Amino acid sequence: MLDVSARDPDEFSADRWPDWSFWKDQPDSPGACGRGRVVVATAMALASLTLIARAVDIAHGTAPPPLTSLAIGLVACYGIGCMLAPWYGPTALRRGRVATVAVMFLLGAAPAVLLASPYYLTDLTYALSIGLMLLPLRYALLLGLGTVLGQIVWMRLAQGEVAWAQVAILVGVTAALGTVFALNFTIGHLRTAREQVRRLAVNEERERVARDMHDVLGHSLSTMTVKLGLTRRILESSGDVALAVGQVTELETMARTALSDVRATISGYRTLSLDSELAGARLALRAAGVRADLPAATEAVRPELREVFGYVVREAVTNVLRHSDAELCAVRIGPDWVEVADNGGSSGGASAGSSGGAGAGSTGGASAGNGLTGLTERMAAVSGTLEHGPVPGGGFRVVARGPAPAIRPAPSRGTEPPGSETPGSEPS
Repeated sequence: MLDVSARDPDEFSADRWPDWSFWKDQPDSPGACGRGRVVVATAMALASLTLIARAVDIAHGTAPPPLTSLAIGLVACYGIGCMLAPWYGPTALRRGRVATVAVMFLLGAAPAVLLASPYYLTDLTYALSIGLMLLPLRYALLLGLGTVLGQIVWMRLAQGEVAWAQVAILVGVTAALGTVFALNFTIGHLRTAREQVRRLAVNEERERVARDMHDVLGHSLSTMTVKLGLTRRILESSGDVALAVGQVTELETMARTALSDVRATISGYRTLSLDSELAGARLALRAAGVRADLPAATEAVRPELREVFGYVVREAVTNVLRHSDAELCAVRIGPDWVEVADNGGSSGGASAGSSGGAGAGSTGGASAGNGLTGLTERMAAVSGTLEHGPVPGGGFRVVARGPAPAIRPAPSRGTEPPGSETPGSEPS
């Protein structure tokens, strides 16, 4: 059962932060990954330019020259780290991310500790931004809160007052850079979702073409195989060249029709006619020596169901030709249903040629392969159902039912839906 309360895996969630998997090298969109890194690294580089002013301020301070040089060196390393961490951090392992944030925090806080100046803790805004980028959101927020409280307490103890402007800069710049990261995070995942949708659309189209090709060529090739066998037997037994030429002529016509159907299927303009499929089924069954009990007219079938019922007749008759030892194949139709049944042995029938799991929406206990599964999907597309399985006394039956009309017409003789009888064993 589908859990409607489950969160969409592609939906943004703070619990998934930070998930920068879309930055990893992907053959589908390497340019998008590169653009994301450039945007984030550029934002950090531009923001860290203010560290130059910090270095100048330290150089003009009253600290001893060795301490001043060390502090300026730490500021330079801190600035370089601000540009490199956003580029390499998101693709690092969890341990590497934690180490990166720790190193950046130490480099940013070291000048303030060495020079005993709580004002310099404002520079930790860049380390906190890296923390927002690489750490789970709850830990990054706790780190930011601890830094702000630490600066306030240090200012109060050392100076007797709090420079709220410095605190505001620490909070404001961190929030701004964190917003940039969040936007880049969201855009990156949207790009990834778009690529997934594109791949799914391509796969769906491939499956559609494969299903249509199976429906088109399966029936035609099965009928052509039967007629080729008949032609060979004619030539081997009686040597009746005229009769063999007639079979070959029909084969040529069928081959041209199949080629036309393949071209139309690839172009996406192919439509199926229930009347033409019944005519083709009559020809194929006759060539295979199977008696055909087919309806003379299809006016009773609702127009919107004729095409999909044509696929049902084609596939079911194809399976009878390929896998059944039946002597009779009966097709019955109604306004919103169609039934194809044969009287083959228990080892034959349409199910013999369909290996695999049961198709969704099918009953009868028979296995469903590509053909019956494809029919199930086609019926589901029109809100219908497909049932298939053996019938008592031997044989196999496929029943397709479309959705009931808003106002059902009164059933007339011969148009009631099929029941549990054995139509495949009835005489023609």
